[in-house]
Amino acid sequence: MQETTTVESVIPDLQSPQEVIEQTTDFLSTALGFIKSALPTIIFAIVVFLLGTILVKIICKIIGRGMNRSNIDDTATGFLKSLISIVLYTLLIVIVLSILGVPMTSIVTVIGAAGLAIGLALQNSLSNVAGGFIILFAKPFKAGDFIETSDAAGTVESVNILYTTIVTPDNKTVYLPNGIVSNAKIINFNEKGTRRLDLEFSISYDEAFDRAKKIIANEIAMQSCVKNDPVPEIVMGRHDSSAITIFVRMWVNAEDYWAVHFSMLENVKRAFDREQISIPFPQLDVHLEK
Repeated sequence: MQETTTVESVIPDLQSPQEVIEQTTDFLSTALGFIKSALPTIIFAIVVFLLGTILVKIICKIIGRGMNRSNIDDTATGFLKSLISIVLYTLLIVIVLSILGVPMTSIVTVIGAAGLAIGLALQNSLSNVAGGFIILFAKPFKAGDFIETSDAAGTVESVNILYTTIVTPDNKTVYLPNGIVSNAKIINFNEKGTRRLDLEFSISYDEAFDRAKKIIANEIAMQSCVKNDPVPEIVMGRHDSSAITIFVRMWVNAEDYWAVHFSMLENVKRAFDREQISIPFPQLDVHLEK
């Protein structure tokens, strides 16, 4: 016997509009009740977050002023400020989550999982943080030093948690990752305070060496930035194919290096011209056989 299929067996029971309205009203009432009960806690958490943000900024300013008054290098100051700021903001977020009722075990678990994920995703950044610590404690340079690395050369402006900032002589700002700087060869031109300036001057073989030496010595004596200890050296350096090369070595303060360098080149050239000391250029004598 064939079964009869009815519409009621195919179409499921549909709720009436009144039932839908009642369910929606119950849901909204429950949601509003939850928000009403949790509203004081949410407002309190927001207030704590705003006050905490202001307090963190005040603490960072106080710590910064204390570091500036102490003997801590400017490079270390910038790095420590960044690190302390991150720690304080992390602590503030943990406090706010605790106020909202998030269990501490859950917070620790989330922070641990997030730290692991961030550590895997930001391996290079973490190496920069580690490099910042190495620079901070090893102190290969400080703010104001002129350094040269494999990537750039310039005056150190600051060391932050991820980057070392230097300013090149043509006023370009270069941001070097701390991880690269800590592993690179670093030449510090200011650490010792003084530098030796090496210059070379060429004269013709027809000129008297002692006369040229005396002229150079007079020009050195006119340079107030040149130190008398160690005594400047003026020696015959090489017998080149077309000229006698004179080596000049003198000591100056690191900040006066380039000023004395350019001044000596200019003044010695003028003195040689005035005293008619010839500065030869490469020559080639060609002999033709008949």
